[in-house]
Order: sequence, then structure tokens, then C-alpha cells
Amino acid sequence: MKKLGLAALVLGAALTAFAGGNKESSGQKVLKIGVIQLVEHSALDANYQGFVDGLKEAGYVDGQNIKIDYQNAQGEQANCVTIANKLVNDKDDLIFAIATPAAQAVANLTKNIPIVVSSVTDPESAKLVKSNAAPGTNVTGTSDLTPCAAQMDLLKKLVPNAKTVAMLYCSSEQNSIFQINLAKAACDKLGLKYIDATVSNSNEIQQVTQSIVGKADVIYTPTDNMIAAGMATVAMVANQAKIPTICGESGMVKAGGFATYGINYYELGKQTAKMAVEILRDGKNPTDMPIQYLEKCDLDVNQDTAKKLGIAVPAGL
Repeated sequence: MKKLGLAALVLGAALTAFAGGNKESSGQKVLKIGVIQLVEHSALDANYQGFVDGLKEAGYVDGQNIKIDYQNAQGEQANCVTIANKLVNDKDDLIFAIATPAAQAVANLTKNIPIVVSSVTDPESAKLVKSNAAPGTNVTGTSDLTPCAAQMDLLKKLVPNAKTVAMLYCSSEQNSIFQINLAKAACDKLGLKYIDATVSNSNEIQQVTQSIVGKADVIYTPTDNMIAAGMATVAMVANQAKIPTICGESGMVKAGGFATYGINYYELGKQTAKMAVEILRDGKNPTDMPIQYLEKCDLDVNQDTAKKLGIAVPAGL
């Protein structure tokens, strides 16, 4: 009888643990947050880390009162669709999508689960929301729109004799096309000529960068995920040819680019986390939450690259 009683006690404890497996010991539900990230590179990685740290500051800790299911598509659109299907089928309480293709993949599959996005330049043109000011869908979040005009001004200050700018970007990234159009408009105002240097896959980055040599005085690349992931290759070719590269964000500068005036992706992630908390804790609806922007930008110059290029950075900068 004692053995039977002990077995029943163990079985009862196991069933209780199973039934409450998605709850804290206090009985509070453990919220499930799915994360889909397009590709690994420093900006998107910082964006994700900022999101996690922002949640933690608000009292949401992975493994305690939330469970984060992080998935990386490794730059493949097919993987985005597969991951999006998984997160939707898991019936997560909220999905965090990092970069435009990842956000589009998951937004196409659910109109019910709240989605917060980040590293998406223009959610409206990406058809994630009806408008950035009034989303009208289950999607909201933060934009990584960079100050393209200010970046062109920086280009002019650092390379005053430049006449032609090569616009290096992936032709299939909507966020890149949006930024490139802004950069071209700024070039028109500054009297700079420009040429397109587009890639459709990562294997083309070296060849396309080499094709710029002799045709342009400087390279501009926006916050393009494919170029960011292959920035070391761009820098290898460009720096050897003495062509400065003005980048969309600091991670690309650290990978060998010359300079940027851009946003901090870690802080952008923390800002996105605040929006997620408003949905999870305060019951806000994404449809009524305007897309937010990070106002502060940082100047970043790679001094080692400047030496390789033989460029003296003005003291005023």
C-alpha cells in the first residue's frame, strides 16, 4: 500500500506539472513570443538583443514569465515562410519580426496574432500596414529609416571631390529601394551623379563591387541586409581600390566600411520591446499603434579604413 501510495503521489505531481507547464509557480501564464530574423549580421543581431534586454527591463524574462522561440532564416525567403508557419501554428502570444522579408512572411499568414516588426524601413510601402501613422492591421513596430540625406551630406564632407556615387544594394529588398530613392534625391540636390550597382544574391557581391572600380568615386550602401552580411567582401575590394564606402549603419563600418551617420539598432530593439510590452501587459491593439522611429543618430568613422584610403577626417567631425 505504501508503494502504491507513493506511485500515485508521483503520478499526481507529474500530471500537475504537465498541466501547469506553461505557467509560473504563481499560476500566471507564461507568454510565448516567437521571433523570426531574416539573417545574421551585426545590426539585426543587435536589434534582437535590444528587444530581449528591453523586455527584461520591463519584467519579462525568458524562461520565467515568457518563453522566446528565436528562429533565424539565414537569408533564405523559403526559410522565412517555413518559420512563419511554425510560429503561427504554435499560436504564439506575440511575434517579433526582424527585417522586411521576415515581417512579410509572417504577416501574410496571420491577421490575429499581434506582430511587432523592426529593421523595416517603410512598413507602409512593404504593405505591412495601411499607413505608418495608423497601421489598421495586426502589425506595428519600429522603422530603421536612416537619414539618407544626412548621409549624403557626410559623403560630401568626407570626399569633397567625389563626382559619381555607386549605389550598392540588393534589387529585391524593398527597404533598400526605398532608401536608395531618398539617397538619389539627395544626390540630385548636391549635384552628384550616381550609378546603380545591384546584386540579386550574395555570390554576386564581390563581382559587382569590382565592377564599380573606375566608374565611381565613392560607394553608398544603405541598410541592406544582403550587403550588410557581405560587407567584409565589399570592404576588401573597395578599400584596395581606394574607394570610400559610406554605409547605412555602424555594423557595416566596423566590418571595413568607411563611415556612417545612422541609427543604433540595439536602441531600436529596446524601443520595439516597449511597444511589445504595451500589447502584452497593457492590452493595446497594434492597429492603433503608429510606427515609431529612433530620433537619435550616431556618427561612426572607421579610422583604420580611413588610413587605408589615405583620407584625413575633418577635425570638425
